[in-house]
Amino acid sequence: MGQSLDVDYLVIGAGATGMAFTDALVDHADVRVALVDRRHAPGGHWLKAYPFVRLHQSSTFYGVASTLLGGGRVQTRGPEAGLHERADKAGICSYFADVLADRLEASGRVELLAGCEYVGDRTVVSRISGRRHTVPERCRIVDARYLSPDIPAESPPRFTVGDGARVVPVNFLPHVEEAPGCHVVVGSGKTATDACVWLLANGVDPDAICWIRPREPWMLNRAKIQPEPEIFLGMVADLLQAVAGAPSLPDLFVRLEDLGIMLRIDRSVTPTMAKTPTLATWELDELRSIEDVVRLGHVTTACRGRIDLEQGSIAVPGDALVVDCAADGLKRPPLIPIWRPEVITPQPVRAGFPCFGAALAGYVEATRSDDAEKNRLCPPSPYGNTLADWAQMNLLGLRNAAAFGAEPDIREWSAATALNPARIPPGHDGSAALDDAITRIGAHSGPAVARLAELAAVG
Repeated sequence: MGQSLDVDYLVIGAGATGMAFTDALVDHADVRVALVDRRHAPGGHWLKAYPFVRLHQSSTFYGVASTLLGGGRVQTRGPEAGLHERADKAGICSYFADVLADRLEASGRVELLAGCEYVGDRTVVSRISGRRHTVPERCRIVDARYLSPDIPAESPPRFTVGDGARVVPVNFLPHVEEAPGCHVVVGSGKTATDACVWLLANGVDPDAICWIRPREPWMLNRAKIQPEPEIFLGMVADLLQAVAGAPSLPDLFVRLEDLGIMLRIDRSVTPTMAKTPTLATWELDELRSIEDVVRLGHVTTACRGRIDLEQGSIAVPGDALVVDCAADGLKRPPLIPIWRPEVITPQPVRAGFPCFGAALAGYVEATRSDDAEKNRLCPPSPYGNTLADWAQMNLLGLRNAAAFGAEPDIREWSAATALNPARIPPGHDGSAALDDAITRIGAHSGPAVARLAELAAVG
């Protein structure tokens, strides 16, 4: 049995990207959309995320353009008092469910086909009933899965697990029934830092944690990535000024560290990874309490009592619990035009902030008719990985911001969209600090873009 869907768009993936694109699209165009997801509800990877996960940046910068996640609340207690709140897994999943029901489905123009797979040829098949749905030729296909992250709970270890070794994905860490003699945390990114901070918060002695870090990461100071324009644009001004005068990428990152923008866990080691999630200084202090850090490359085999790595082996207690945090949360497939004849593929447009990029693509799709013009306004930008990747990401992001910011309607829409970290909200009272930031951004943007191009090319 089958059914033809009378829709103008088929959006594959009801995670953050698909939801942000759809929300902006239907907010600015009279169209009908079918959202398709293999899971039972909207929310994408958050439905399978580890229980103690939180956004690493302000809730304000995440979600869809029409509905503010978290209501712009500022934390009043704890080590992050004064910083904007960061939603947890339950809050994010609830938010997307509410957006779907109260905004998208309530419009009468969006429906979710949950538990379904897109099998190509304009056909969707239910994984539950086997029922097939087709869409007409005029319907545009939107693939919101291009940058879908690997999920630890669904990703097998990237190393061999020997007999007797206790290896669990980070998702299962809160469910371990017997405390091991040692926790071996594998990974260098945000997931690994989350796991270490969670273990320490739950009473694990720092000396009972072995942290295998194949690479040292640079991370952004969360206090500098806040929705207040004085703070965020002040950070941008400092960054551009530092870039313009930097003799090399390693020197640039040290300058950014001195400015309080970048953080590294061990100041005696020069990081080579620049995916740059945000980190709070209190988390940094906690992470620095772990002294058993292994820098011998990636794990090749986990055995009972021993871990083999690319550059050597280490002994661990026989009951050690290996916590796998190495799933790839930030994908870096080749950049492709967002608009192609056969498919629309949302990707970040500025440096990071994927929800803003997806919402911007949805707005541009709703308000422009020519795909070449849409691609001119919204070329894709990659995520960072190496220092050179970070330079390329920021170079393209700055160029893109200049392109879409030159369009009066996009500039107005961006200023009204909380997902845009660089906005000055309508009606903002202004301040001397903001005036200073704007002046310095104007003075240093040109030299910084030119220097970023040189640094990205040198690597």
